[in-house]
Amino acid sequence: MTGSRLLHMGGAVVDFVYRISHLPAPGEESLASAFETLPGGGFNMMAAAAGSGMTVAYGGQHGTGPYGDLIRAALSEEGITILQTVNSSLDSGTCVVLVTADAERTFVSWPGAEGIMVPGDLASIVPRPDDWVFISGYTLSYADSGEALAAWVTAIPDGIPVVFDPSPLVGSISKDNLASLLQRANWLSCNRAEAGTIAGPGGTEAQADALMATHCPKAQGVIIRAGADGCFLKLPGRALEPVPAFAVDAVDTNGAGDTHIGAFLAELSRGAEPHEAVVYANAAAAISATRAGGSSAPDRSETKAFLRDNAHSRNRRAG
Repeated sequence: MTGSRLLHMGGAVVDFVYRISHLPAPGEESLASAFETLPGGGFNMMAAAAGSGMTVAYGGQHGTGPYGDLIRAALSEEGITILQTVNSSLDSGTCVVLVTADAERTFVSWPGAEGIMVPGDLASIVPRPDDWVFISGYTLSYADSGEALAAWVTAIPDGIPVVFDPSPLVGSISKDNLASLLQRANWLSCNRAEAGTIAGPGGTEAQADALMATHCPKAQGVIIRAGADGCFLKLPGRALEPVPAFAVDAVDTNGAGDTHIGAFLAELSRGAEPHEAVVYANAAAAISATRAGGSSAPDRSETKAFLRDNAHSRNRRAG
């Protein structure tokens, strides 16, 4: 394990994963070829970081019932410490995940206990000096957690890095809460659509410049994930750098973004340079996309072996 700890303040949920050939049209139905019930949501990112050797603690809520039980068992199996007590009023939330034959995924979620964070819940969660604090846009978007979480984050001492993933629900986050998180974030990891929602229209380079210069003044870096094109790395005072993906036969991209963030942070916490950490994260995400299920991140030995075996096989489409 690394000396640093990931303090994850997002939400772990239970995924109901259906594998289908295509999304049905309105009024139609698709017969799934496979179905699984799996831990998901924030669990995917935590498992990726833990698999890459980072100590992980879960500061989010978890509920009473079969879904909370499943999540706690999965966290325990990964060696992830649970910091909050069980919410006695609600079970943990769920997400329907539709994975189509092209490896793409569509989500419909139902928040549970993880969607509620009041100041009293957060008062007992005190970041350590060696922590990397992770905030998800999902939790920030929930009406019963956004205000309290944004206030909690702004009180974190400057020496503790805050990592923010705005999530597909970035458009549902209140402008004030979103601005607070962006102003405090030391690292921002988002996809192209999320970058556009925050920075406005324009090319990736212009959006990255705006994210760094205007929205995230404390940022040590911005990562814009681009799927099969890899990602783009923006560092202060440097040009936008495309970091190509590794070519693989993808079967399921559910959790690939979570894997990317978790692997990147684990490697960065070891003292790796940002470019090196991003290449490592691209490799981990590529491996996860070849496996079914959202929590399919490789461990560090697998990722290192993949990097050795595929040193010359990255795609060149990111440029």
